[in-house]
Amino acid sequence: MRVAVLDDYQQVARECADWDSLPAEVEVFTEHIADADELVRRLEPFEVIAAMRERTAFPREVLERLPNLELLVTTGMRNAAIDTAAARELGIVVSGTGSGPSGWGATVELAWGLVFALARNIPAEDRAIRAGGWQTTVGAEVAGKTLGVLGLGRLGSHMAGVGRAFGMDVVAWSPNLTQERAAGGGARWVSKRELFESSDVLSVHMVLGKRSRGLVAAEDLALMKPTAYLINTSRGPIVDEPALRAALREGRIAGAGIDVYGTEPLPADDPWRDTPRTVLTPHLGYVVQGTYQAFYRETAENIAAFLRGEPIRVINAN
Repeated sequence: MRVAVLDDYQQVARECADWDSLPAEVEVFTEHIADADELVRRLEPFEVIAAMRERTAFPREVLERLPNLELLVTTGMRNAAIDTAAARELGIVVSGTGSGPSGWGATVELAWGLVFALARNIPAEDRAIRAGGWQTTVGAEVAGKTLGVLGLGRLGSHMAGVGRAFGMDVVAWSPNLTQERAAGGGARWVSKRELFESSDVLSVHMVLGKRSRGLVAAEDLALMKPTAYLINTSRGPIVDEPALRAALREGRIAGAGIDVYGTEPLPADDPWRDTPRTVLTPHLGYVVQGTYQAFYRETAENIAAFLRGEPIRVINAN
């Protein structure tokens, strides 16, 4: 039995799980394989593939070209990049994992890191002090300001709670949010227009789907204050990325903290790389020690259970 562990960018997979306990040959791929033909060529010999989140996509047309594949493990219990229905039709078991002691709270921690990096100009001041400068900018405080939360689910509610702790007025909107549910999540319901008009910090916490793709459009961005910041730690395509970059280049909003992108890894010539008024991180929301340890440990457990003929954490069962 051969196992492929994909997209181990930080080269930590082997130290996070006891792979040697598996009666299998384990090969770890540390670089992303973007081309579908090359991906199929490299993975065709493997019976088991372990995917890290949505870094590598497995649509039907790829799965159909992997005749030896029997088990596909994804980190997390949901992966929009895997065609789970096609896998089921092809007899491929898809299983998932938990997300560690903090759940997905690490993403909210990163979102607040982006907020303060922007508001207090931390990257710019770091660069300035290393170049011999001292106090080159004037920051903005968040206390007394308005936090807008787009999507008040588990992560959005967590974001709202931290905002309240910092003394912010918290407002929220999403297509199905009600006043009652907003209050239960620690926020005040407002219309979509008011969300964009009133927010000093607007943080996106939506799941990407047909209804949420492009949900933050150019006309919404045009409503934002010139002093406002937008934070996206959810998925890049929820926001009209060209429209956001235009707003930043023209100074129509103060800044954006971006952790997610329409194309990942970000191409070398991607326009985000030279967009001003930004703090950019490479999809780090879930990349913390506790989460990785849970991901890889449970991935190995899933493989061991499958090899015993007792698959666990199956997410594409009939």
